[in-house]
Amino acid sequence: MQQLNVFEWLGNTALAISIRDSPWLFPIIETAHIIGFIVLVGSAFLFDLRLLGVAKKISVKDVADYVLPWSRWSLLVVAPTGFLLFMSEAEALSHNWVFGLKLVLILTALINAGLFHQFTFRSADRWSHSQTPMAARAAALISITLWLSVISCGRFIAYL
Repeated sequence: MQQLNVFEWLGNTALAISIRDSPWLFPIIETAHIIGFIVLVGSAFLFDLRLLGVAKKISVKDVADYVLPWSRWSLLVVAPTGFLLFMSEAEALSHNWVFGLKLVLILTALINAGLFHQFTFRSADRWSHSQTPMAARAAALISITLWLSVISCGRFIAYL
């Protein structure tokens, strides 16, 4: 009995073939993915910069209330478009170490955000406008580093 290769199967679905063969589908999906990623990372960066001390006149809580919903909503664009892009090249990407690293970095960034919101951010109401706790600043630096790394991996996938 022949072993089922999920990546080969995924890449041979009608949808994957349509995306791969169409002169328009892949670039349209990729553009939506990039725009969603700009919103996701841009709003996360704004929040992270506030945690690092930029715009101290605005409370961390107010910045979070304004920019973080943009990050959350953008995931509804980024995740499905990323999956569609992946499935159109599933076999090749399953062997690409940069793509694997990108997925690990995304997971790590999401875990970092989840831990921050679960523990550190709970006391944000009591933070001074002028100083955020060291744990919040560390989470912000980790977040910025991870998202910059994800972006870099996304660009390097095609070249490595």
